[in-house]
Amino acid sequence: MAQKSIESMVRKIEFEKYAEFFDRELILELYRGLLLPRMIEEKMLNLLRQGKISKWFAGIGQEAISVGCTKSLHANETIFTMHRNLGVFTSREVPLKRLFCQWMGKPEGFTQGRDRSFHFGSKEHHIAGMISHLGPQLSLACGVALAHKLQREHKVALAFTGEGGTSQGEFHEALNLASVWKLPVIFVIENNGYGLSTPVNEQYNCMHLADRGIGYGMEAHILDGNNVLEVYHHIRKTALDLRENPRPVLIECKTFRMRGHEEASGTKYVPEELMQEWAQRDPVKKFEEFLLEKGLCGEEQIERWKSEFKKEINENWRAAEEAPDVKPVEKEELNDVYQSSALPSSSDEYRKKEMRFVDALAQGLHQCMETYPELVLMGQDIAEYGGVFKITEGLLEKYGPDRVRNTPLCESAIVGAALGLSMEGQKAMMEMQFADFVTCGFNQIVNNLAKIHYRWQVTADVVIRMPTGGTVGAGPFHSQSNEAWFFHTPGLKIVYPSNPEDAKGLLMSAIHDPNPVMYFEHKALYRKITGEVPEGNYYTPFGKARTIREGSEATIITYGMGVHWAQEIIDSNPFDVGILDLRSLKPLDWEAITKAVKNTNRILILHEDTLMGGIGAEISAYITEHLFEYLDAPIMRLGAMETPVPFNTKLEEQFMPKRLIKPTLDQLLNY
Repeated sequence: MAQKSIESMVRKIEFEKYAEFFDRELILELYRGLLLPRMIEEKMLNLLRQGKISKWFAGIGQEAISVGCTKSLHANETIFTMHRNLGVFTSREVPLKRLFCQWMGKPEGFTQGRDRSFHFGSKEHHIAGMISHLGPQLSLACGVALAHKLQREHKVALAFTGEGGTSQGEFHEALNLASVWKLPVIFVIENNGYGLSTPVNEQYNCMHLADRGIGYGMEAHILDGNNVLEVYHHIRKTALDLRENPRPVLIECKTFRMRGHEEASGTKYVPEELMQEWAQRDPVKKFEEFLLEKGLCGEEQIERWKSEFKKEINENWRAAEEAPDVKPVEKEELNDVYQSSALPSSSDEYRKKEMRFVDALAQGLHQCMETYPELVLMGQDIAEYGGVFKITEGLLEKYGPDRVRNTPLCESAIVGAALGLSMEGQKAMMEMQFADFVTCGFNQIVNNLAKIHYRWQVTADVVIRMPTGGTVGAGPFHSQSNEAWFFHTPGLKIVYPSNPEDAKGLLMSAIHDPNPVMYFEHKALYRKITGEVPEGNYYTPFGKARTIREGSEATIITYGMGVHWAQEIIDSNPFDVGILDLRSLKPLDWEAITKAVKNTNRILILHEDTLMGGIGAEISAYITEHLFEYLDAPIMRLGAMETPVPFNTKLEEQFMPKRLIKPTLDQLLNY
């Protein structure tokens, strides 16, 4: 049934129906807008065969969607693109030389050789590029649209996806979020009949994908994606309305992919008669015929335009070929993973107050909301309810629902929306209700947040708070320590305080930092420990460990709950053992680790996370490689058992490494 929804559009393109809305100048502008990307594509296909570029995703046959959408929007409204949206870039007048350099992987490209084809954006042209996972850009569009709404800007965001992408969870999360929050975003489905080789009747079981909009409480429309006048007319009208009456709209553009998903895949899986029928609806050829038939321009004018474009394309290609190739510089690559920043001076007000861990976090959030008026908090139940741990209690009353936002249960969309907010100059803090639930937003974190600055210099000013850890009898899905999942990903920063003072100081530093920060906070410490906390604004630097106690016999290197376990064991035994609290896991304080090894010559690395592949393994490897000559005994590591976290408290006690600290210290000291 779904295949018929594609075939049903194989009919005459009704240009006349919409031509009356536009003057001749605009109609000819739209034709030129179609012609340029078509001619670039034809050039690129030749260059691909010559081995001059490595890969190409052809949008031939789909140009009317990109061009019609882009030219109908304001130049400062962000468009989120996909593989087949070259017409967006040409309509926004992105310099061709720079585009060509991008496709050749040269430094003058938008990603400086770090990513390929259309996996990039341009901040100055208000274009946000895709990642290979197809769906995530829809949630980013929600964040940009939210920023427009909060800043009263009367602007829209527009995001493309393919019919295959509508099967991803991100599509449904983004549409639901946009509908619930009434965000001014236009979702455009380019329904071209195939997801690589899989036809639409194997992708979804409804007649029209636009019908899905109804289920999310939004209006939806079906357009002839090969009619540039129809696309321009409807998108322009929709955008005009949404700027004054914010809400999302779903647009399904029916079109066809005339070439393979990418050139290597070919089109043998497509019935020949279908290819022939859709070839008769070529959006460029048919629009050209319409212009000639109606006397809107002559063949000589069209040939002049083609000649001008051909010259422009060839000149820019030659310039791109002559542009320098990448010269790898390790320092430059490493420097661009994170955006540089410096901490502000801490407050001169050093008056301290005894606080619980949870109260220090709450005070830090309050002061950050005052310090950064662009900061938006998001999470499940964080508004009226105050969060399941009551850390955000009282913030809604003081700062209002625009800045303290309850969210649907859609972790991935909220991470994406947080990144979209950051793209518009806002700060975002998202609370994962439990760190265990981060799996639902994993792709956005490790592939979008972590990589976007390195790829095309976008700020990812997002903090994700992660209530973590066990010892509370909460079982496998509310007790995990999963910091090591993110430790392996360049582009993320990770902090894990063990005491109230660091809890506040590291939180304020995390929110100040323009990079993505995973902020782990142990649930069992919230109301269990207290400490003196400065009441003014202060910022604990990342990458600086804290010496909890000095020792001469050995050093326990740990963080989080491990600090308290270590203190308890040492206090109750005749050990002269030091404790180094890492506090910051990424970056790590290698200087402090080195000092501990040199001072005590014996090291025990302790963490609540399971042992295999844990952060302790990396620290141990570093010490072995760089400080081996200072060791008087083998490095010892302690972590949890290699099982999921059990529910029964006796089983959980066995699972945790605390019970092994004393015998392991005995073994280490007696070696």
